[in-house]
Amino acid sequence: MTASALPRKVGAGGAALVAFNGAVGAAVFALPATLDASIGLWAALLFPAAALVMLLIAIPFAKAVTAMPGEGGPVIYGSAFGRAAGFELGWTYYIARMAAFAANVHVLVDYLLRWTELSPSPWVRSALILATILLLAAINIAGTKGALRLLGGLTLLKSLPLVVLAAFALIVTPLPAFGPAPPLGAVEASVLLVFYAFIGFESSMALSGEARGGVREIARGMLVTIFLIALLYFLVQLAFSAVAPPVPEGEKAPLLALGTALLGPVGALLVLLAAVTSLAGNLHANMTGSPRISHALAARGDLPAWLGAVHPRFETPHASILLMAGIVAALALSGGFVWLAVVSTLARMAVYGVTIAAWLRIDRRSGGEKAFGALGILLCIAVATQATAMAWATLAALLLAGVPLYLFARRARQ
Repeated sequence: MTASALPRKVGAGGAALVAFNGAVGAAVFALPATLDASIGLWAALLFPAAALVMLLIAIPFAKAVTAMPGEGGPVIYGSAFGRAAGFELGWTYYIARMAAFAANVHVLVDYLLRWTELSPSPWVRSALILATILLLAAINIAGTKGALRLLGGLTLLKSLPLVVLAAFALIVTPLPAFGPAPPLGAVEASVLLVFYAFIGFESSMALSGEARGGVREIARGMLVTIFLIALLYFLVQLAFSAVAPPVPEGEKAPLLALGTALLGPVGALLVLLAAVTSLAGNLHANMTGSPRISHALAARGDLPAWLGAVHPRFETPHASILLMAGIVAALALSGGFVWLAVVSTLARMAVYGVTIAAWLRIDRRSGGEKAFGALGILLCIAVATQATAMAWATLAALLLAGVPLYLFARRARQ
């Protein structure tokens, strides 16, 4: 079996939807209480600050995407250092996206349990996790255009309730004084999770081989996405810290406390609606983009050819979608949100850094921009150093898992 090419069905709007939903998912619902407890009102300022710092990565990253067009995103970028490097970078990004999916599906299930009042037993949680993964896999196998139309509806349903609730909170609640700046150690402990809020801005690059308008529109959409993320998260975090609602110990859906404090049951329902649609949109965008990575690796002959199969009727990479569904199910059933979020962030920093390095390697015209790119690489390294030894060991194990597949495909290719 040989890998087949995917048709160009993704426009600029579809790429933007994938980028925004790829970034905005669980963090805006899971982090406000944690950050507020750690550094109080100052937590809101971390998001615009992180956005400015993130531009040091995003701008050279966007230039790299424009300079190296082709299907598979990081598969192409890593190839600037050789075929094996292209595989490893593509596989690293693939692992990062799956870890993020597994992290966010936990938060989605937490909100679904609150909405439906089902028993939060391990069996029920596991069943909901598996059902969510299988449903999204089926939707994406059934066609790209239909998947993008659904993503558009989810984007509206996820954003509007959050913006309305945050604006209402800031109107009716006096903003307290910021007080003394938090200790540096507390801020450093929050950095990796704050950066997780922006992780995913590059999601649309996986669709670059299917973009009708070329990679320039995808690159511009990445930068706009970072601005929109910072604005949304800033408003929600500021509203949460201003209201300072009591959060019960062990609460896994802390933003419900904000909605309840403001509007009672109606506010809680708004948060539940936004949470479920936001997380569904994030997972859906992930399931749309990530299988394109394994499809591209199969098309190059770096993964078994059956992963490059395209459904004869729906024209989607159904084999790669099913593989991803299986792996994320295993990850989701083995770990919780914070652990998986840190692993995902760590892997993304590696992808960002190597991609920028690839751009500096191939683009001889970069001139004075090289210093800007080098600064972005140093920032990736600095963020990655905040990860624990356990996160590094987990990432290394996941990366090694791809080596036998690569060696098998290379033997078949030879």
